[in-house]
Amino acid sequence: MTTLARKLRSVDYFTLGWGTMVGVGWLVIMDDWLLRGGSLGTGLGFLIGGALLLPIGWVYGKLVIAMPDAAGEIAYTSAVFPRGISFATGWMMTLAYFIVCPWEAVAVGRIAAYIFPRLDSTEIYRVAGRPVYLPHLAVGLALTVVLTVLNYRGVRLSATFQNWTSFGTLALFVVFVVAGVSRGMVIHLPPLFTHRPIISILLVIQIVPYFMTGFESVGKAAEEADPEFRARGFFRAIWMAILIGTFFYASIVAAVAFVAPWRLLTTEKFMTVVAFERAVASRWIVNVVLAAALLSLFKCFNGNFVAASRLFFALGRCGMIAPTAGRIHPKFQTPSLAVLCVGIATGVCMLLGDAILVPVTEVGSVACAVGWAAACAACLALALWKPDVVKVSAAGKAVAVLGLVVAIALALMKIVPIIPGHFTVYEWLALAVWCILGAVAAAAK
Repeated sequence: MTTLARKLRSVDYFTLGWGTMVGVGWLVIMDDWLLRGGSLGTGLGFLIGGALLLPIGWVYGKLVIAMPDAAGEIAYTSAVFPRGISFATGWMMTLAYFIVCPWEAVAVGRIAAYIFPRLDSTEIYRVAGRPVYLPHLAVGLALTVVLTVLNYRGVRLSATFQNWTSFGTLALFVVFVVAGVSRGMVIHLPPLFTHRPIISILLVIQIVPYFMTGFESVGKAAEEADPEFRARGFFRAIWMAILIGTFFYASIVAAVAFVAPWRLLTTEKFMTVVAFERAVASRWIVNVVLAAALLSLFKCFNGNFVAASRLFFALGRCGMIAPTAGRIHPKFQTPSLAVLCVGIATGVCMLLGDAILVPVTEVGSVACAVGWAAACAACLALALWKPDVVKVSAAGKAVAVLGLVVAIALALMKIVPIIPGHFTVYEWLALAVWCILGAVAAAAK
């Protein structure tokens, strides 16, 4: 029987986890972030949100070591819970990863148009009052095709691409942040909070799950580890992804707020670029920021593409949807049909254009929080009922309980109507559509 190729090493798992987590939100919607929390509120929101994810990361580390299965949350929950819960968890986590793909495909068109303004032409229709340009679609679709082909032909190609783009992003990030901050001033920071401090921080923490989703993608490629790979490497990759991801987000927010009067820049198309350009008073830093953004976009798109296709593959292999989705290519040893499905669905969804950017953020936050809660609950259940599979100490159980509480709280913050920043009708509609698609896929298997 054909199996997935086993070619991934420790560095590949780190760049998969961190690369899947950090995309181009720091460039495309920095204005939304800062208007939510202010310079201090936004930074604290990411720091607190990232710290809250550490117990969840610990749980995933334990589960991946015990059950190195591409099914991820599907495998963890199916070991102790009914099949319906396992399917629902897998379907929601598939959404959490997949929904990032059209987000990045749309974002690349916006970034390309900033570099080449002529791409903001040939409007073909509007969605929610936002124009959709033909050149934007062409650029996004081209990138989608490239990544689909890359992942179809082999995980080693995909991992090499992920490594280069991840470390390239980090290097360029250091260059433009150091250059910009050297010209910054403290007087640029106010307002520190855009609402009452607690509300400002809460509004940011609500979106942290979406922008920090990715560390658990390590488990989706667990079956593709090199034969000499040591299982503890999964744990280290997950924690490094969370810690470096948290530091990255908090640093970029602080840098943008420090280098220029950010409150005056929220109407700019890409306020991060404008802030650094004004600080340095030179065009070269714009090129560095945009280069970092493009590399970050490529790696985030690719990482989420890998995770989404592996979960879709696992759903098919488990017989929860059409079994053909679990097919492995005999030559390339990749989940070929799942890869094609994710690529095609990404192309279709990006037709909605810029209008999907912020709503997608909100829905993705709830989807991944649901998956995290299910994984923590599965870890506790396994420790109680199947200690031979997952052995957890008393302190470890306390960590898992904390992770479960955090995950549930993160989900409730977006769906409880009395909490500021809760779902609007558009987010409920998007979530409902995904649930209906899941019901159809399960019924048509």
